[in-house]
Amino acid sequence: MNPLSDRINNLSTSQTLAMAALARELKSQGKDIISLSLGEPDFNTPDFIKEAAKKAIDENYSTYSPVEGYLELKEAICRKFKRDNNLEYKPSQIVVSTGAKQSLYNIAQVMLNDGDEVILPAPYWVSYFEIVKLSGGVPVEVPTSVDTDFKITPEQLEAAITPKTKMMWFSSPCNPSGSVYNREELTALAKVLEKHPNVYVVADEIYEHINFSGTFCSIASIPGMLERTITVNGVAKAFAMTGWRIGYIGAPEFIAKACIKIQGQVTSGANSIAQRATITAVDADPSVLKHMVDAFQSRRDLVVGLLKDIPGVKINVPEGAFYVFPDVSSFFGKTLKGTFIKDANDFSMYLLGEANVATVTGDAFGNPDCIRFSYATSEELLREALRRIKEAVTLTEVPA
Repeated sequence: MNPLSDRINNLSTSQTLAMAALARELKSQGKDIISLSLGEPDFNTPDFIKEAAKKAIDENYSTYSPVEGYLELKEAICRKFKRDNNLEYKPSQIVVSTGAKQSLYNIAQVMLNDGDEVILPAPYWVSYFEIVKLSGGVPVEVPTSVDTDFKITPEQLEAAITPKTKMMWFSSPCNPSGSVYNREELTALAKVLEKHPNVYVVADEIYEHINFSGTFCSIASIPGMLERTITVNGVAKAFAMTGWRIGYIGAPEFIAKACIKIQGQVTSGANSIAQRATITAVDADPSVLKHMVDAFQSRRDLVVGLLKDIPGVKINVPEGAFYVFPDVSSFFGKTLKGTFIKDANDFSMYLLGEANVATVTGDAFGNPDCIRFSYATSEELLREALRRIKEAVTLTEVPA
């Protein structure tokens, strides 16, 4: 008899973390694995942020922090929202959590009742589906494709809304596709939502600054949307602070208070030293990130160019984040070097076994035709990874 709860038995393992763990295991066995599976910048946290953390240690920020975050940090986040997003939030509308993933979980727990539907434009970040399901919600996937740059249309959004719809969750720039919704596109979606005032929006903007489109728009800045949008952000990606575990939301005050309530019973306040360092990060002008963003854009161009040179791979040009999401469905039903490829999962595992390159199946993100590559690694490794992939999917040898 299984003593574990139905809740955990019905929860899927994160496929991005599972592939990363498998890649590490194979590396420990001596295999030359190039891992393009995890979404983690390969840069170090900027020195000025590390200095702020050292200063916080010296100033003895070693006690419990307020559940919702230090007031000074919440004030800095309000300044950031105004500077970068033209959003007016008060500190009472900000909640700081142990990473943006906890922010998302808090939102789901305080907003969803059993049977509430949550629209997920697919592809979506791998954890959205499971967090919604774990909170009693019903994920409603809205499919997109490489031909539409993986963006939903207003018509698709309208068709997905039912009397049970409670929320829509999406990311821009998107993990896994790198797609960025512009103001015109978000305005068109907002016009649909105007007709459905009980539908709330979760806008995940964690990749906001890793954006090659030249502009960025928060859906909460569209007239009428601030009062029904929960904007999620953090410092993990743009500031190369994944291990610092600081995320935050800007939300209507009643939602923020509810998130504080649940967080107080689960984790309490986020790490005190990391919070003090984050004040320095969010107060910094985004221009301090230019060298990282430029590097990611150069890698994006390299990877897209190399993928276009592989017969059978269909690719668009992502405008943000550090992922590509090629359509590899042309290989389904074929045999590559003795291995039959049924689907994206087979293709991803084939690349791991044949090319020693770790990717993630698109099934994990709600798109079964694609796989995800992270290009958050050196151009040298990216060139070698793509050379191996090309060799693995073509019948003739490809010179080094």
